[in-house]
Order: sequence, then C-alpha cells, then structure tokens
Amino acid sequence: MRKEEKTQIIDSLAAQFEVTPNFYLTDISGLNAEKTGMLRRECFEKDIKLLVVKNTLVRKALEKIAMADSEDLFPILAGPTAIMFSDNINAPAKLIKKFGKAHGKPVLKGALVQECTYVGADQLETLISIKSREELIGDVIGLLQSPMQNVISALQSSGGGTIAGIVKTLSEKE
Repeated sequence: MRKEEKTQIIDSLAAQFEVTPNFYLTDISGLNAEKTGMLRRECFEKDIKLLVVKNTLVRKALEKIAMADSEDLFPILAGPTAIMFSDNINAPAKLIKKFGKAHGKPVLKGALVQECTYVGADQLETLISIKSREELIGDVIGLLQSPMQNVISALQSSGGGTIAGIVKTLSEKE
C-alpha cells in the first residue's frame, strides 16, 4: 500500500471517529467468508458500520484527532481488528453477544463509548446494559408522566360527584 493510500485511509478513519465517537474494536479472525458475510448483513440491518483496517492506521487516526482516553486502546491494537461504528451505543455490544454465541466470534477487544474506555471481553455485559439516548429520554418521560397519570386515574375512578364533595370538605376545613 502506498503512502498516499495510507494517508487517505487515516483521514477517512479520523473523520469517521469524529462523526461517530462511539466505537467497538473486535476480533473477527477465524470467521470464514460465509459467516463474515452473515455478520456484515446483520451489521447493516442494525445500522452498524463494520470496517476491517490495519491496527497501525487505526492508531494513527486516533492520534490524529486526539480523542479522550483513546490511548488506553492502543495496547489491544494487535492481531486482526474490526471496528464497529454505531449511533446506538449498545447495538454493537448486543450484536457481538448474539453473533458470538452462535458462531464463536466476534470477540470484544475494547470499546470507546460515551468518552469511557472499556477493555476486554469481560466488559461486554456492561456495554450491553448502557442505555442509549432514546432509552434514557423514554425513562425520563415515563417518570414525568407517572404522577400525572396517578392523579388522573384517581380523579376518573372517584367520579364527578365525589370530587365536588372533596373540594367542599377541604373548603370547610379552612
């Protein structure tokens, strides 16, 4: 590979890291062409971008953009490495677990998610449990709606006549 091609790949990777700062580094060695094709299809269906790039080029791209805590990933950049990019932060972890259970690979090497570094396959369950932005927004909305729904259901179950009685009793107490 010529130096110009390497520079172009480094620039492309650096741009991808800036656009999608959450990424997973995996080992997909040992997968035959059929299983690799299946993995790529599942990644496409889940809106995960899968790239296989030389470790030195990944390292240089991370150094170029000076991403926080990315230097913690440098020791695991050895052997065959595939990068998974996704806007949904836990989708790659779920895919790695599901596909890995069925086929033995991919294996998580490390990840940089929400500006935190996770190194080792033992971190997979932690990454799966991280909630995405949409899930967190849903939880907050659910928490905000809960008290309002309790009040509305109490008012609806008690009927219109008892509400007037409650208001009258409260006004008489004063």
